[in-house]
Amino acid sequence: MTKEELLPFLNQIICGDAIQEMKKLPSESIDLIVTSPPYNLKNSTGNGMKDGRGGKWANAALVNGYATYDDNMPYDKYIEWQRACLTEMLRLLSHDGAIFYNHKWRVQGGLIQDRHEIIADFPVRQIIIWKRKGGINFNPGYFLPTYEVIYLIAKPNFKLAPKANAVGDVWEFTQESKNIHPAPFPIPLIERIISSTTAKIILDPFSGSGTTAVVAKKLGRKYIGIEISQEYCDFSRKRISECQKQPLQNNLLLLNY
Repeated sequence: MTKEELLPFLNQIICGDAIQEMKKLPSESIDLIVTSPPYNLKNSTGNGMKDGRGGKWANAALVNGYATYDDNMPYDKYIEWQRACLTEMLRLLSHDGAIFYNHKWRVQGGLIQDRHEIIADFPVRQIIIWKRKGGINFNPGYFLPTYEVIYLIAKPNFKLAPKANAVGDVWEFTQESKNIHPAPFPIPLIERIISSTTAKIILDPFSGSGTTAVVAKKLGRKYIGIEISQEYCDFSRKRISECQKQPLQNNLLLLNY
């Protein structure tokens, strides 16, 4: 399969399984991957996402979970699945491409899961801290988590766009709230990532509500989104159709392609 065969997939939201759909794409055809997989939050030996207090806690979107995915895999199977996803992502990356893989640490059985089992042996170049403004914590045994981790997994020739390296590695962005997806990317966060690169073709294999695709379009890049929920796919396509190609607030680099 040649890179030219990628053309039918460009600027599409594909409804399907992440690994199976990625296998249809040619090797070394993607410049940048920006994604955040389900965190397996429902698989918990503690109180997890369950809470009986009602009130504001009843409105926490992640308590209700995703549209078609229960987020409750045995831990070893979850690790195996995510490593398989990253292996496929790495195959798709061009020689100067990178993956921005957003994840979240959590406490399981009183001990932290730092996700090292997932990213071990992958070429992690940097860890970026995304400090969220807000959050919830149903467990009185530890402090409220206020940040997530973005692993920069890079091919050897990956470089940032000119002057983008002046930005620090701790980012603060407010979580998105007006969105049907329970854990959407904030637009400014994805704007920061994409505009910090010269990538022309961007993939999000866990596309959710389509924020990566929306920002890619506005920045003049090509996108591919993969999402297993038909509801989220339909919502993403609607968002994309309504957005215009234009510079965003914190844009570093706008490309025409």
